Amino acid sequence: QVQLVESGGGLVQPGGSLRLSCAASGSVTSTYVMAWYRQRPGSEREFVASFISRTGSTNYADSVNGRFTISQADAKNTVYLQMNRLKPEDTANYYCNLQDSYDIDWWGTGTPVTVFS
Repeated sequence: QVQLVESGGGLVQPGGSLRLSCAASGSVTSTYVMAWYRQRPGSEREFVASFISRTGSTNYADSVNGRFTISQADAKNTVYLQMNRLKPEDTANYYCNLQDSYDIDWWGTGTPVTVFS
């Protein structure tokens, strides 16, 4: 079992910044992909950003590229999502995902982000 704990969501005005954290614990394999997804009300969950532990490679959705940055924290099995220049359309529940070396997907319970004027 793998447990994912997200934190850092909240309320922010347009143009502001937030940093989300995701800490993985339990039976985490030595290599994995950690990613952030988001789900707006009435919409399907969508990919935001990913980090590959083995290579350090990152990938972003077009809608956040240049504004969001995913990075690995100094703490083991923890990633951040730095979100800058936030827009109202970034409002969503943000979910952490870990795909382990057995291609098993693990999910956190989500953290809400609200961007309002």
